[in-house]
Amino acid sequence: MANNFLTDYNGPNANVRQELAKMDFNVSVHVPEGNASSFQYARNQPLKWYLWPMATLTDPSLSEQRVELTKRISLVYIIDDIFDVYDTLEELILFTEAVNRWELAAVNELPSYMKLCLKVLLDNTNEVAYGVHKKYGWDPIDSLRRTWAILCNAFLEEAKWFASGQLPKAEEYLKNGIVSSGVPAVLVHMFFLLGHGMNKESVNFMIDNPDIITSTATILRLRDDLGSAKDENQDGHDGSYVDCYMKEHEGYTAETARKQVVDMISDAWKRLNRECLSPNRFSANFTQGCLNTARMVPLMYCYDDNHNLPILEEHMKSMFHDSVSL
Repeated sequence: MANNFLTDYNGPNANVRQELAKMDFNVSVHVPEGNASSFQYARNQPLKWYLWPMATLTDPSLSEQRVELTKRISLVYIIDDIFDVYDTLEELILFTEAVNRWELAAVNELPSYMKLCLKVLLDNTNEVAYGVHKKYGWDPIDSLRRTWAILCNAFLEEAKWFASGQLPKAEEYLKNGIVSSGVPAVLVHMFFLLGHGMNKESVNFMIDNPDIITSTATILRLRDDLGSAKDENQDGHDGSYVDCYMKEHEGYTAETARKQVVDMISDAWKRLNRECLSPNRFSANFTQGCLNTARMVPLMYCYDDNHNLPILEEHMKSMFHDSVSL
């Protein structure tokens, strides 16, 4: 796909196609590092990965940031798949410990795909940290390491819950689910890639998941849980807030639980709007990026009965293929 458009500047949507081609080439080479067969357990959806930054960072001048953010989003999806479809819980624990230590040593017992994923994660993170430091003069490596460790710890917590067959309290599930949604990790990377207002205070504030991040993540987590869908091409199952809520409140129907989730999504939107409309310490691009991420959620999680995304498919077609009539 990339080879077809890397030098194609003609016709409608030429700039978009060229950027998409570059992304497709970079992700296909960068993520598996020439070992695609080792990632057969994971969904290979580069176009879907790219739609997030395409809709989130709409400024035409942010092409580089969109491509770089796509790489990190792909890793979130791939690591999520590791925790959803795995061999043993013990392997997930070893993988998470390695991420927390941020080293490849002592992972000889892990399957080859986990070793490879860990290496790609470390290399990717070092790469983006170097790029941010070179461009903006701030080294985010410690913050990024912590971000990935927090995400993997949240994934592991979910894996332990569902391996034991015991659902947590709804509040506990959501607190962890906000992190495991991957939204905080992605938005932290977006913050550093944009490079505005980076100092010790703002970085620490960002890592502690301010309301603008948690409200965005809550919208995605709960909207995804409303679908309660089993992912296509996957054997693993995710829990949902609806399941936890119904277990905690015996006698409540699924319809009642779903209404509760809809109300919570509405409340999260109110918090996000308040954050975006009030003065805050973030750049306009970052604030708009958080808002756009939440706006994209209904499109990205609108499953049909076959667990497909027909609305998303139409959106991609209109964005990358259809021309605008004049």
